[in-house]
Amino acid sequence: MHRKEMTKNRWLGVFFFCLYLIFLFYVLFFSELKGRGFMNRAEFSYNMEPFKEIFRFLFYWKQIGFAHALENLLGNIIGFCPLGFLLPSFSKRCRMYWYNTVMSGYLLSFGVEAIQLIFRAGSCDVDDIILNTLGTALGYVLFRLIQRERRRRKWKERSVLATSEKNGQREAWEP
Repeated sequence: MHRKEMTKNRWLGVFFFCLYLIFLFYVLFFSELKGRGFMNRAEFSYNMEPFKEIFRFLFYWKQIGFAHALENLLGNIIGFCPLGFLLPSFSKRCRMYWYNTVMSGYLLSFGVEAIQLIFRAGSCDVDDIILNTLGTALGYVLFRLIQRERRRRKWKERSVLATSEKNGQREAWEP
């Protein structure tokens, strides 16, 4: 990949990352559809016991409702997958070391929960931090799998091209 293309891809990653953050903060703090916002201060709740809500949703999903349990568990995981996928697309440190990406997801999630606790917006839950961090890690794994597949295809194309040039054929092979 040429340097200009890398720069273009990084800027594209930064652009989508910024869009993602705007959307994430809107959903987490201002979405009236989910009962968020700073008006519902009387209904504020928090949980500081790890895995309490996760186990509650897993074991009592019939009483809570399958849709609500699924929305809470998968919503927290899927909501942070783009972070784990987009951050390594423009940050070399996050691309090279999974720990940096996962730690960034943890810190962002911790910050969100701290804001929810301080301003009594939404629901502060330590289990959200766990699930969000898991989502970031899954997003990073997806990024690495796609990156590996792209490299494998590129290597395959180069080896086919080199073989065809070695045999005297000049036209490029197209899959």
